Amino acid sequence: MTSPQPLRDRALDNLNFIRSTMERAGSFTAVPGWGMVVLGVTALAASAIAGSLPVAPVYGEPHSRWLWVWMFEALLGAGVGVAALLYKALRAGDAIVHGPGRRFGLSVLPPFIVGALLTYVLWHAKQLALLPAVWLLCYGTGVVTGGAFSMRVVPVMGICFMILGTVALFTPAAWQAWLLAVGFGGLHMLFGLIIARRYGG
Repeated sequence: MTSPQPLRDRALDNLNFIRSTMERAGSFTAVPGWGMVVLGVTALAASAIAGSLPVAPVYGEPHSRWLWVWMFEALLGAGVGVAALLYKALRAGDAIVHGPGRRFGLSVLPPFIVGALLTYVLWHAKQLALLPAVWLLCYGTGVVTGGAFSMRVVPVMGICFMILGTVALFTPAAWQAWLLAVGFGGLHMLFGLIIARRYGG
């Protein structure tokens, strides 16, 4: 006669397997649509302020305030994005530290870290004019890789950012402010509204 303990252990193993399989198959739906809209609004404001400042290739000059405007916007945007994501995840009961949420975070971070490192290197190399393309490409890459574990619309947004970043590599410096505004401002607002409408905020 089979003892009840092995049967219980086998049942628990089966339940754990089913749960892990469902987590792998699930999507992270806590990407915040309204948070992205707010992020887009702040990015448009940053574009308007930075657009009046020349992209100086020499740091230490007053004109290099262009970079600091966008650095402030990056920090503000990160704060808004994380806060909105946590709020939506907690409201919906989505897990953040494991399952699709964990994979989403681990996939998003590497391209963002690369973008931060390249920003530092290009600043020291006095090549600020390359930064818009780097930001758009790295951000878009992070959104695409993270979007693999989220709603289908998220990687589409990432591809749009990457297209803008590619355009920024081959266009005059005078276009950079417009491309940043269209990307971080327009795309965030457009896709934020789509996500908010289709996926509950």
